[in-house]
Amino acid sequence: MTEILFLAQAAPSGGYTARAAGYDIYTEADTLSGLHAMLNDALRCHFDEGQAPGLICLQINLNPAVTPPRSHAEP
Repeated sequence: MTEILFLAQAAPSGGYTARAAGYDIYTEADTLSGLHAMLNDALRCHFDEGQAPGLICLQINLNPAVTPPRSHAEP
């Protein structure tokens, strides 16, 4: 494996969360620099030595889509 993609976003309570696409890897941190460190730590925990991908791709969504409220139909 050569790369892994993490999808990150701002957490509602502050900080950031990230999930790996296609893997059961999740991590969180208070800052983006902290998130980078936690991603490396999560990969060391998840993969055996020498098996981790050589490239970590981090896609950060700072403005997640918000579902508009549903309108109520008038009777």
